[in-house]
Amino acid sequence: MLTTKNLPGTPVWLDLGSPDLPATVAFYTELFGWSHHTMPGGGDYGSFQQDGKTVAAVGKLTEEGASPAWILYFRSTDAEATAKAVEQAGGAVRMAPSEVGPEGRIAQFTDPAGAQFAIWEPGQLKGLELVTVPGSLCWAELYTPDTGGGQGFYRSVFDWSFEDMPMGEMTYTVVTPPGGGADDSMAGLVPMPGVPPHWLPYIEVGDCDAAVAKAQALGGAVAVAAETVDGVGRFAILTDPHGVRFAVMTSSG
Repeated sequence: MLTTKNLPGTPVWLDLGSPDLPATVAFYTELFGWSHHTMPGGGDYGSFQQDGKTVAAVGKLTEEGASPAWILYFRSTDAEATAKAVEQAGGAVRMAPSEVGPEGRIAQFTDPAGAQFAIWEPGQLKGLELVTVPGSLCWAELYTPDTGGGQGFYRSVFDWSFEDMPMGEMTYTVVTPPGGGADDSMAGLVPMPGVPPHWLPYIEVGDCDAAVAKAQALGGAVAVAAETVDGVGRFAILTDPHGVRFAVMTSSG
């Protein structure tokens, strides 16, 4: 499960690039009950908070021609070394490591299949302040046409461990960070030919079906209808009014 210990290789930040910031803020604050706060010195970049703790962030799209999307950040202890590992493993550097004042260092990448992700080397800003509870990040999935290639790439970059698990007609791959055990799993790899490769964030909610209905009422849409996985919970994949994919989950237990 995700924690706020911010261990190397684990998800520590989540942000969204939006083509219409006011509309995006309105959608997500209404859907999840988040509050929105402009970050000091951040310009249009601001945080989403739940109960006064940061659960995500949002800003205007900054790359020319870029599509709106949620971007997942993984903890790095050395941004330059991670960037080098990405290139050596066949990925591409979209944004070279750079300072974000005293807050930390950032870099953004594309994996060999085309999925975008980022890293954060913490300074004063350690990462998300709340995870796994309603209104916060609880899981992530990589949708990719080549889960074997994905395992090789991310193992080289982050030293992740992988466990393949039968799930119906497909094999689902569970991701564990370096040194983690069964209770430390944090993400999954999904074999999905024909879908643009991407990382998909899951937000924990108290009632999956109610969240789906509310998202639709706010102008979002359903990409994958709600379904229940025994021992995991009930989830659905949605799109916001700008077509950005994300998932909601009501975990078992």
